[in-house]
Amino acid sequence: MPVPKRNEPILLRLSVGHSQAEALSAAIVTEAEHTNENGHLSIFLESYSFNDLRARWNTIMRGLIASEQSLRATRGRGSD
Repeated sequence: MPVPKRNEPILLRLSVGHSQAEALSAAIVTEAEHTNENGHLSIFLESYSFNDLRARWNTIMRGLIASEQSLRATRGRGSD
């Protein structure tokens, strides 16, 4: 991958397949541009700074991890 030049946009796209992609999508609704189609969540990040992109990536990953853990904790439990 070539080293990006200063003031050149850096684009990152992550595509994730998940049975509850809609719930994951809700977790990042304020964090990143994304689409949710047929169980596939695509996340788009763009920045002019690698450090900013990395920070945004970390925030999104924390949100997705927390959402996945929450889904796992509640999966299979009925409404008691």
